[in-house]
Amino acid sequence: MARLGRGRTVAVAAAVVVPLALIGYGLGSGGDDKQTLKIAASPTPHAEILEYVEKNLAEKEGLKLDVRKFNDYVVPNTATESGEVDANFFQHKPYLDDFNEKKNTHIVPVVNVELEPLGLYSKTAKSLKDLSPGKTVAVPNDSTNEGRSLHLLADHDVIELKPGAGPEATLGDIADTKGLKFKELEAASVPRALGDVDAAVINGNYAVDMDLNPAKDALAAEKVKGNPYANFLAVKDGNQDDPKIKKLAKLLNSDEVKKFIEEKYKGGIEPAFGAVRG
Repeated sequence: MARLGRGRTVAVAAAVVVPLALIGYGLGSGGDDKQTLKIAASPTPHAEILEYVEKNLAEKEGLKLDVRKFNDYVVPNTATESGEVDANFFQHKPYLDDFNEKKNTHIVPVVNVELEPLGLYSKTAKSLKDLSPGKTVAVPNDSTNEGRSLHLLADHDVIELKPGAGPEATLGDIADTKGLKFKELEAASVPRALGDVDAAVINGNYAVDMDLNPAKDALAAEKVKGNPYANFLAVKDGNQDDPKIKKLAKLLNSDEVKKFIEEKYKGGIEPAFGAVRG
């Protein structure tokens, strides 16, 4: 995700000037009829889920979806705030809360859809015991996913965090690195660095793109049950009751979508509604 928080850079300067920036992303045309929803989404799994809904479920509800794909985590929110798109689907609540506070936006969740368990992966280490002093671990550098990564490592005794380290913990909150070195990278860049470091904490959507499954391939992975990082459909505050948004929310929480997520991603991505595994 975009780098935010203490001592961190602000990502994608072009996104600050929303009306001009969006022209370059193709947001200024198409999808303008009354039954079409324009939705900004990350390619995997968000756009894939929306495309499944568009192809198999939307027509019977009299709904059309115009899915706009983005690899960055800034423009989808700024475009939703400005009204260039009707909704977005790419983020979890801790990230949205941080974004709204720092950018003075007014984006709100509508309905949880899926969870992308964070995992620690390595091309060389066979177990956590192989992460000996001197080894380097790459972590996402944004304020929510870095803290999330460090808590994952601490939960598996890879490092020790200072007492009271919160969800936005940074490298400065590590009490004991146990001899490990850390490399901070933008979340989208971490997977590409996996061959250059000894291990890397990778977001679930990027792991899926690399054919990595946290349930099978990770040295350590987040639990699904009770996880606060579910990804959701989001809109600008005030648009939650739009009939088209309500229709889409219902479809995204349907049995058909739950089955699609479970069968396509096989534990790499989990439904965040209905029964989930612990």
